[in-house]
Amino acid sequence: MQLSLVGQTWVRYDENNPGTTVFGTPQAHTFDIGIRRWRMALYSQFTNRVFVFTQFGMNNFSSSSKQFQGFFVHDAYAEYAIHTKGLSIGAGLSGWNGLSRYASPSVGTIMTLDAPLYQQVTNGVNDQFLRKLSVHFKGKLNKLDYRLAITKPMAVQNAVSPVKPLGFASDFSTEPSTIQGQGYLMWQFFDQESNLTPYTVGSYLGKKKVLNLGAGFIVQPNAMWHLAPDSLTVKTHMMLFGADVFYDAPFNAEKHNAITAYASYHYMNLGPNYLRNTGVMNPGNGTDANGTLNGAGDAFPMVGTGSTIYAQLGYKFKDNLFAKTATLQPFTATQIGLFDALADPMVMAEAGFNLFLTGTHTSKLSMVYQNRPVFSTNVAGVNFQSDRKSMVVMQYQVSF
Repeated sequence: MQLSLVGQTWVRYDENNPGTTVFGTPQAHTFDIGIRRWRMALYSQFTNRVFVFTQFGMNNFSSSSKQFQGFFVHDAYAEYAIHTKGLSIGAGLSGWNGLSRYASPSVGTIMTLDAPLYQQVTNGVNDQFLRKLSVHFKGKLNKLDYRLAITKPMAVQNAVSPVKPLGFASDFSTEPSTIQGQGYLMWQFFDQESNLTPYTVGSYLGKKKVLNLGAGFIVQPNAMWHLAPDSLTVKTHMMLFGADVFYDAPFNAEKHNAITAYASYHYMNLGPNYLRNTGVMNPGNGTDANGTLNGAGDAFPMVGTGSTIYAQLGYKFKDNLFAKTATLQPFTATQIGLFDALADPMVMAEAGFNLFLTGTHTSKLSMVYQNRPVFSTNVAGVNFQSDRKSMVVMQYQVSF
């Protein structure tokens, strides 16, 4: 039996999107302090065939949050190994998701400020912070690591991110959900990664040599709907596909200086002109007459029907670079969205560094600068880029 904990606290300065309000008061800039994540996980390998995993925690608790928010269940599932490596079958609330590597990230090992959240396409819509009620199948066949799941999506009427009323742009249907199928396959060329839990490592800090090619999917019949020009309701399938490559390797086996690189391509079909703005621990909760397509605070169009390209690159200096135990990892990342609903590409860029105070993810101080686009809608109904805004975040993480 093992207990683990991850805590991440943010101190942030944000240039808010135009028209942002906080409880009705206009606010062009925000300085805030918040708990991005606080998680506790308990898991046990009762026998060589029976595994149980439970995780509790909270996300995005800031000065604008409702007080006395409690922990909630993230994961609650059990597995039985038909074959100790080749096939395990499990059921419950879990992150055994398809599509991509970072559809289920190990949050304590993320290299960049945050995981590429667009890969968690339905986060807060018909799942619980990426976790889904599923029957899953996982295993390793030689160098092939696979996961497949049959999922019953949660009711969108209870979504944290409310869906829009039925209109000409596609959104999630409020009718009872159909079954969702998903899977992700990785060919692991060098060192093998653990698949004890669904959560994939962001950086091994020079302790492994990993090269993985992956491909995945999520499909759900009649998940979306929109109005046709004649005002008839049209139902469409949600079809998401992705391919990615992950490389993490040391330059020197003794010094553990290392490179971490990741790149992915996704094609997402969520119906005509589907677009979703996301703002992490959003400092704004409303907009006035000056509001834009982005909405409040730090939100920007992160998910949409169309193609998305993402890449990140980091370099970890040798162990014990300074102060006997500390070392440094600068990084950069970008997301490019070519969405049907936007006339211009959506380009988000960020750069920063991780200071590993103990040489590992156990005690980590991070700084990052992120720049995002702002989109507006003209009189012809065209969504175009009208501005750019930035934010600076300092994060302190503890984990064990």
